Amino acid sequence: MKEGSSSGGGAFAGGSDPRQPSTAKPYAPPKLSPQDLPIDYAGFLAVVFGVVGVMLRYKVCSWIAIIFCAQSLANMKNFENDLKQLSMAFMFAVMGLVTNYFGPPRPGSTKR
Repeated sequence: MKEGSSSGGGAFAGGSDPRQPSTAKPYAPPKLSPQDLPIDYAGFLAVVFGVVGVMLRYKVCSWIAIIFCAQSLANMKNFENDLKQLSMAFMFAVMGLVTNYFGPPRPGSTKR
């Protein structure tokens, strides 16, 4: 068996690699301003579901807002602006959960 064919390198296995390592540069991602960053849809949905959970007293919406808050926290890109939006969404979600579980019952709902 031949030595060159067993390495799997093909025609460039003998040390005649055409690439030039001296011209290789590490990748640097382009710098984006905070206005050019993509929209944080998870943070926006967390705010929407949090407000709906507080205003309409839906437990499910408050729990969904908590989940979207966690997703937005995991994918946070712009720390300053995203943290403001995330804290507002989290407060709405927690207020919705507190009012739903510890507040007075909804009008028209009867527990027997």
